[in-house]
Amino acid sequence: MNAPLAFKGIFRFACALAVFFGVTAPLARANDILVPNYMDPRERIPVPDLKTVSRIRFVTTVDFPPFNFLDQTGRLAGFHVDLARAICAELDILAKCQIQALPWDELEGALTTGQAEALISGLAITPDSRASHRFTRPYLALPARFALRRDAEIGGAGAAALQGRRVGVMDGTAHEVLLRDWFTDVKPVIFSRPEWMFDALKAGTVDAVFGDGLQLSFWLSSQAADSCCRFFDGPYFSQDHLGEGLSIAVHPRNEDLVTGFDHAIAALNRNGRFTELYLRWFPNGLY
Repeated sequence: MNAPLAFKGIFRFACALAVFFGVTAPLARANDILVPNYMDPRERIPVPDLKTVSRIRFVTTVDFPPFNFLDQTGRLAGFHVDLARAICAELDILAKCQIQALPWDELEGALTTGQAEALISGLAITPDSRASHRFTRPYLALPARFALRRDAEIGGAGAAALQGRRVGVMDGTAHEVLLRDWFTDVKPVIFSRPEWMFDALKAGTVDAVFGDGLQLSFWLSSQAADSCCRFFDGPYFSQDHLGEGLSIAVHPRNEDLVTGFDHAIAALNRNGRFTELYLRWFPNGLY
Protein backbone atom coordinates (compact mmCIF):
# COMPACT_ATOMS: atom_id res chain seq x y z
CA MET A 1 0.00 0.00 0.00
CA ASN A 2 1.15 3.52 -0.61
CA ALA A 3 1.48 5.64 2.53
CA PRO A 4 -1.67 7.80 2.19
CA LEU A 5 -3.88 4.79 1.49
CA ALA A 6 -2.28 2.78 4.26
CA PHE A 7 -2.87 5.62 6.72
CA LYS A 8 -6.46 6.02 5.51
CA GLY A 9 -7.13 2.32 6.04
CA ILE A 10 -5.53 2.31 9.48
CA PHE A 11 -7.41 5.45 10.51
CA ARG A 12 -10.79 4.09 9.37
CA PHE A 13 -10.05 0.76 11.07
CA ALA A 14 -9.17 2.55 14.31
CA CYS A 15 -12.39 4.58 14.09
CA ALA A 16 -14.38 1.40 13.55
CA LEU A 17 -12.77 -0.24 16.54
CA ALA A 18 -13.56 2.80 18.67
CA VAL A 19 -17.19 2.64 17.61
CA PHE A 20 -17.53 -1.06 18.32
CA PHE A 21 -15.32 -1.64 21.32
CA GLY A 22 -14.04 1.67 22.65
CA VAL A 23 -11.50 1.98 25.39
CA THR A 24 -13.99 0.67 27.95
CA ALA A 25 -15.28 -2.31 25.97
CA PRO A 26 -12.22 -4.25 24.74
CA LEU A 27 -11.93 -7.73 23.40
CA ALA A 28 -11.29 -10.03 26.34
CA ARG A 29 -9.22 -13.18 26.07
CA ALA A 30 -10.56 -16.54 27.23
CA ASN A 31 -8.91 -19.86 26.41
CA ASP A 32 -6.70 -18.00 23.89
CA ILE A 33 -9.82 -16.80 22.05
CA LEU A 34 -10.84 -13.15 21.90
CA VAL A 35 -14.37 -12.56 23.20
CA PRO A 36 -16.27 -9.30 22.53
CA ASN A 37 -17.64 -7.16 25.33
CA TYR A 38 -19.60 -4.12 24.20
CA MET A 39 -20.59 -2.98 27.67
CA ASP A 40 -18.72 -0.57 29.90
CA PRO A 41 -17.99 -2.65 33.03
CA ARG A 42 -18.26 0.50 35.17
CA GLU A 43 -21.76 1.33 33.96
CA ARG A 44 -24.75 0.15 35.95
CA ILE A 45 -27.86 0.08 33.78
CA PRO A 46 -31.05 0.35 35.85
CA VAL A 47 -33.54 -2.51 35.86
CA PRO A 48 -37.04 -1.45 34.79
CA ASP A 49 -40.06 -2.77 36.65
CA LEU A 50 -41.16 -5.79 34.64
CA LYS A 51 -43.66 -7.14 37.17
CA THR A 52 -46.62 -6.09 35.04
CA VAL A 53 -45.24 -7.83 31.96
CA SER A 54 -47.19 -11.05 31.56
CA ARG A 55 -45.11 -12.51 28.74
CA ILE A 56 -41.91 -11.89 26.80
CA ARG A 57 -41.94 -13.84 23.57
CA PHE A 58 -38.77 -13.78 21.50
CA VAL A 59 -39.12 -14.58 17.80
CA THR A 60 -36.33 -15.86 15.59
CA THR A 61 -35.81 -18.09 12.55
CA VAL A 62 -34.49 -21.60 12.00
CA ASP A 63 -32.11 -20.86 9.13
CA PHE A 64 -29.15 -18.99 10.64
CA PRO A 65 -26.86 -21.51 12.33
CA PRO A 66 -25.16 -21.35 14.76
CA PHE A 67 -27.37 -18.46 15.94
CA ASN A 68 -30.76 -20.10 15.49
CA PHE A 69 -31.62 -23.46 13.92
CA LEU A 70 -33.38 -26.77 14.55
CA ASP A 71 -31.12 -29.39 16.12
CA GLN A 72 -31.17 -33.12 15.36
CA THR A 73 -34.17 -33.60 17.63
CA GLY A 74 -36.13 -30.83 15.95
CA ARG A 75 -35.75 -28.43 18.87
CA LEU A 76 -34.90 -24.76 18.42
CA ALA A 77 -31.26 -24.21 19.36
CA GLY A 78 -28.37 -21.82 18.88
CA PHE A 79 -26.53 -18.86 20.35
CA HIS A 80 -29.56 -16.57 20.14
CA VAL A 81 -31.77 -19.11 21.85
CA ASP A 82 -29.33 -19.56 24.71
CA LEU A 83 -28.76 -15.81 24.96
CA ALA A 84 -32.51 -15.10 25.22
CA ARG A 85 -32.84 -17.65 28.01
CA ALA A 86 -29.79 -16.27 29.82
CA ILE A 87 -31.23 -12.74 29.63
CA CYS A 88 -34.52 -13.91 31.09
CA ALA A 89 -32.75 -15.82 33.84
CA GLU A 90 -30.66 -12.76 34.70
CA LEU A 91 -33.83 -10.64 34.93
CA ASP A 92 -35.54 -13.36 36.99
CA ILE A 93 -38.41 -13.62 34.51
CA LEU A 94 -37.58 -16.99 32.95
CA ALA A 95 -41.10 -18.27 33.62
CA LYS A 96 -42.51 -15.44 31.50
CA CYS A 97 -40.19 -15.98 28.54
CA GLN A 98 -40.96 -17.89 25.36
CA ILE A 99 -39.02 -18.43 22.15
CA GLN A 100 -40.82 -19.02 18.86
CA ALA A 101 -39.52 -19.62 15.35
CA LEU A 102 -41.17 -17.87 12.41
CA PRO A 103 -40.32 -17.31 8.75
CA TRP A 104 -38.05 -14.30 8.32
CA ASP A 105 -40.68 -12.20 6.55
CA GLU A 106 -43.08 -12.60 9.48
CA LEU A 107 -40.75 -11.50 12.27
CA GLU A 108 -41.30 -7.75 12.17
CA GLY A 109 -45.05 -8.20 11.75
CA ALA A 110 -45.08 -10.28 14.94
CA LEU A 111 -43.71 -7.29 16.85
CA THR A 112 -46.15 -4.86 15.26
CA THR A 113 -49.23 -6.96 16.00
CA GLY A 114 -48.16 -7.87 19.53
CA GLN A 115 -47.66 -11.54 18.70
CA ALA A 116 -44.13 -11.15 20.06
CA GLU A 117 -42.27 -8.73 22.31
CA ALA A 118 -38.70 -9.17 21.05
CA LEU A 119 -36.95 -10.10 17.81
CA ILE A 120 -33.57 -11.81 18.13
CA SER A 121 -32.49 -12.84 14.65
CA GLY A 122 -29.99 -10.37 13.26
CA LEU A 123 -32.36 -7.67 12.02
CA ALA A 124 -30.18 -4.99 10.43
CA ILE A 125 -30.11 -1.61 12.18
CA THR A 126 -30.95 0.95 9.50
CA PRO A 127 -32.70 4.33 9.49
CA ASP A 128 -35.92 2.57 8.42
CA SER A 129 -35.71 -0.12 11.12
CA ARG A 130 -34.85 2.47 13.78
CA ALA A 131 -38.00 4.38 12.83
CA SER A 132 -40.21 1.41 13.68
CA HIS A 133 -38.23 -0.50 16.32
CA ARG A 134 -36.13 0.06 19.41
CA PHE A 135 -32.81 -1.77 19.63
CA THR A 136 -30.57 -2.93 22.44
CA ARG A 137 -26.90 -2.11 22.27
CA PRO A 138 -25.03 -4.49 19.96
CA TYR A 139 -23.89 -7.66 21.70
CA LEU A 140 -21.92 -9.15 18.80
CA ALA A 141 -20.54 -8.00 15.45
CA LEU A 142 -19.48 -10.23 12.57
CA PRO A 143 -16.07 -9.07 11.37
CA ALA A 144 -14.45 -9.39 7.98
CA ARG A 145 -11.30 -11.53 7.93
CA PHE A 146 -8.54 -12.67 5.60
CA ALA A 147 -7.59 -16.34 5.41
CA LEU A 148 -4.57 -17.87 3.70
CA ARG A 149 -2.77 -21.20 3.39
CA ARG A 150 -0.65 -22.23 6.36
CA ASP A 151 2.33 -22.78 4.04
CA ALA A 152 1.95 -19.40 2.33
CA GLU A 153 5.13 -17.33 2.22
CA ILE A 154 3.90 -13.85 3.17
CA GLY A 155 6.51 -11.26 3.99
CA GLY A 156 4.84 -9.66 6.98
CA ALA A 157 2.14 -10.09 9.60
CA GLY A 158 -0.27 -7.37 8.43
CA ALA A 159 -2.53 -6.84 5.44
CA ALA A 160 0.12 -4.66 3.78
CA ALA A 161 1.95 -7.91 3.05
CA LEU A 162 -0.82 -8.81 0.60
CA GLN A 163 0.10 -5.94 -1.73
CA GLY A 164 -0.14 -7.17 -5.31
CA ARG A 165 -1.52 -10.55 -4.20
CA ARG A 166 -4.60 -12.27 -5.63
CA VAL A 167 -7.37 -12.25 -3.00
CA GLY A 168 -10.60 -14.17 -3.50
CA VAL A 169 -13.88 -12.55 -2.48
CA MET A 170 -17.57 -13.26 -3.11
CA ASP A 171 -19.22 -11.30 -5.90
CA GLY A 172 -21.64 -8.53 -4.98
CA THR A 173 -21.09 -8.74 -1.21
CA ALA A 174 -20.33 -6.07 1.34
CA HIS A 175 -16.99 -7.79 1.77
CA GLU A 176 -16.12 -7.17 -1.88
CA VAL A 177 -16.87 -3.47 -1.43
CA LEU A 178 -14.86 -3.36 1.81
CA LEU A 179 -11.90 -5.11 0.17
CA ARG A 180 -11.89 -2.65 -2.72
CA ASP A 181 -12.33 0.39 -0.46
CA TRP A 182 -9.76 -0.44 2.21
CA PHE A 183 -7.18 -2.63 0.46
CA THR A 184 -6.64 -0.92 -2.87
CA ASP A 185 -3.31 -2.61 -3.65
CA VAL A 186 -4.57 -6.21 -3.62
CA LYS A 187 -5.91 -7.91 -6.75
CA PRO A 188 -9.53 -9.01 -6.13
CA VAL A 189 -10.54 -12.32 -7.69
CA ILE A 190 -14.31 -12.58 -7.81
CA PHE A 191 -16.21 -15.80 -7.12
CA SER A 192 -19.92 -16.58 -7.39
CA ARG A 193 -19.87 -19.61 -5.06
CA PRO A 194 -18.01 -19.93 -1.74
CA GLU A 195 -16.92 -23.50 -2.36
CA TRP A 196 -15.15 -22.40 -5.55
CA MET A 197 -13.39 -19.65 -3.64
CA PHE A 198 -12.27 -22.04 -0.91
CA ASP A 199 -11.10 -24.62 -3.47
CA ALA A 200 -9.03 -21.91 -5.16
CA LEU A 201 -7.41 -21.03 -1.83
CA LYS A 202 -6.55 -24.68 -1.15
CA ALA A 203 -5.16 -25.10 -4.66
CA GLY A 204 -3.08 -21.92 -4.40
CA THR A 205 -4.67 -20.18 -7.40
CA VAL A 206 -5.44 -17.27 -5.05
CA ASP A 207 -3.07 -16.14 -2.32
CA ALA A 208 -5.79 -15.35 0.24
CA VAL A 209 -9.53 -14.96 0.60
CA PHE A 210 -11.50 -12.19 2.29
CA GLY A 211 -14.99 -12.56 3.71
CA ASP A 212 -17.30 -13.03 6.65
CA GLY A 213 -15.37 -14.07 9.75
CA LEU A 214 -18.19 -16.39 10.85
CA GLN A 215 -18.26 -18.34 7.61
CA LEU A 216 -14.48 -18.46 7.45
CA SER A 217 -14.21 -19.63 11.06
CA PHE A 218 -16.40 -22.66 10.47
CA TRP A 219 -14.83 -23.46 7.12
CA LEU A 220 -11.30 -23.33 8.55
CA SER A 221 -12.25 -25.96 11.16
CA SER A 222 -14.19 -28.16 8.72
CA GLN A 223 -13.17 -31.42 7.09
CA ALA A 224 -13.40 -29.69 3.71
CA ALA A 225 -10.60 -27.33 4.71
CA ASP A 226 -8.47 -30.21 5.99
CA SER A 227 -6.44 -27.85 8.21
CA CYS A 228 -5.05 -26.17 5.11
CA CYS A 229 -5.50 -22.58 6.09
CA ARG A 230 -5.66 -20.00 8.86
CA PHE A 231 -6.89 -16.50 9.67
CA PHE A 232 -4.55 -13.69 8.73
CA ASP A 233 -4.60 -10.20 10.24
CA GLY A 234 -7.78 -8.42 11.28
CA PRO A 235 -10.48 -8.55 12.45
CA TYR A 236 -11.99 -5.70 10.43
CA PHE A 237 -15.16 -3.82 11.36
CA SER A 238 -16.98 -1.10 9.45
CA GLN A 239 -20.45 0.21 10.18
CA ASP A 240 -20.59 1.59 6.63
CA HIS A 241 -20.00 -1.83 5.09
CA LEU A 242 -21.04 -4.42 7.67
CA GLY A 243 -23.61 -2.65 9.85
CA GLU A 244 -23.73 -1.88 13.55
CA GLY A 245 -23.75 -5.46 14.82
CA LEU A 246 -26.37 -7.83 16.22
CA SER A 247 -29.01 -6.40 18.56
CA ILE A 248 -32.42 -7.34 19.94
CA ALA A 249 -35.34 -5.37 18.48
CA VAL A 250 -38.60 -4.54 20.24
CA HIS A 251 -41.68 -2.49 19.37
CA PRO A 252 -41.67 1.09 20.76
CA ARG A 253 -44.53 0.20 23.12
CA ASN A 254 -42.13 -2.22 24.84
CA GLU A 255 -39.23 0.21 25.08
CA ASP A 256 -38.60 -0.64 28.74
CA LEU A 257 -37.52 -4.08 27.59
CA VAL A 258 -34.52 -2.52 25.84
CA THR A 259 -33.23 -1.18 29.14
CA GLY A 260 -33.90 -4.51 30.82
CA PHE A 261 -32.14 -6.48 28.10
CA ASP A 262 -29.15 -4.10 28.14
CA HIS A 263 -28.93 -4.50 31.92
CA ALA A 264 -28.98 -8.28 31.58
CA ILE A 265 -26.39 -8.38 28.77
CA ALA A 266 -24.06 -6.16 30.80
CA ALA A 267 -24.48 -8.46 33.79
CA LEU A 268 -23.82 -11.54 31.64
CA ASN A 269 -20.58 -9.96 30.45
CA ARG A 270 -19.50 -9.19 34.02
CA ASN A 271 -20.29 -12.62 35.44
CA GLY A 272 -18.75 -14.57 32.56
CA ARG A 273 -21.96 -16.13 31.29
CA PHE A 274 -21.74 -14.34 27.93
CA THR A 275 -18.21 -15.67 27.48
CA GLU A 276 -19.45 -19.20 28.17
CA LEU A 277 -22.14 -18.88 25.51
CA TYR A 278 -19.73 -17.36 23.00
CA LEU A 279 -17.17 -20.14 23.46
CA ARG A 280 -19.90 -22.79 23.25
CA TRP A 281 -21.16 -21.64 19.87
CA PHE A 282 -17.98 -20.11 18.41
CA PRO A 283 -15.26 -22.42 19.76
CA ASN A 284 -12.74 -21.23 17.16
CA GLY A 285 -13.53 -17.56 17.66
CA LEU A 286 -14.33 -14.85 15.12
CA TYR A 287 -11.71 -12.29 16.12
